[in-house]
This record gives sequence, C-alpha cells and structure tokens, in this order.
Amino acid sequence: MTIFGYARVSTHEQDLTLQRDALNASGCEVIREEKVSGTSMAGREELATLMQFLRSGDTLVVTRLDRLARSMDDLSSITRELQAKGVALKATEQPVDTSTAAGKAFFQMLGVFAEFETNLRRERQLEGIARAKANGVYKGRKPSVDAQEIKRLHDVEGLGPTAIAKRLQIGRTSVYRALK
Repeated sequence: MTIFGYARVSTHEQDLTLQRDALNASGCEVIREEKVSGTSMAGREELATLMQFLRSGDTLVVTRLDRLARSMDDLSSITRELQAKGVALKATEQPVDTSTAAGKAFFQMLGVFAEFETNLRRERQLEGIARAKANGVYKGRKPSVDAQEIKRLHDVEGLGPTAIAKRLQIGRTSVYRALK
C-alpha cells in the first residue's frame, strides 16, 4: 500500500514547490510532477506513468482536484480507472477521499466546479480577444510571408508559384494566398 503524489502546473514558469511540500507532508512515498496544461490528457506523460504504477490498495494524493484534470470527463475517466484498480484518491486542500461516500460526493461536486471555472476562463478570454479585435488592438500574429516580395517576383520577374515558393522556402499555398 503505497502513497503516490501527483503535482502539476500549467506552464514552465510556474513553481511546483508548494504542491511538492504538501504531498511530502501528507506522506507520499513517490511524487510524480509535470508542467503541462490540465485541460486535456494529451502530453501528460508523468500522469500516464503514475497510472501504470498504481495497484490495489495504493492511494493517489493531489493538492486539489484541478491538478489532476480540468474537465469533468477527464476527471471521471481517471477516477473510474483508479476505482477499477482499487486505488483511493485524496486531495490535501479539499475534503476528498474516494474511499468514503461523503468524499466521493464532494469529489464529484468539485469536479463540476473545476470544469465550470475552465469554461468561464475560456469565455472571458474569447470575449477579451473579440473586444481587442473590435478596437483594432488584436490583429493576430504578424505575417511570416512577405506578400510584397511574392507579388514582385510574380509580376516583375515573371516567376510562377512553384518557383517563388522554392526561392523563398515557403509553401505554395502561401504564395497563392499572397497573390489573391
């Protein structure tokens, strides 16, 4: 019966120290950590490795449920897998302990709120981008292709799209787009 810890932050600039300290204080014998977004399971290699190691009777400890997953679907998927293996899930900062009925209920409520928070953040971000575009502040990334040079090569030097693409080392689609 091993106690495993999992710590996650979304960006490389963020620090895992507080989570690591909390997991050590809760008795974790092994701690896996990574710096990757929790909005999807893609790229979560440390979590995948940890899920392979867990055995019946083990406990997985996180500081908060949003460290494990940001969507209810992912959180449910992870907990179903843990349940099937006979592994308990605990959170140090939330009264979550899936080995009890109350802990399971609270876990599900927190999962719903974590997903709700992610959706609200996404909506605010999209609203901010739309407002910035309307004000002419947000114009997207700068073009990586010099449209003037493409037109010059086509009109002045008489080169075709394939020759222009080769000379500028860009895709033909970019050339066609600039010539429109």
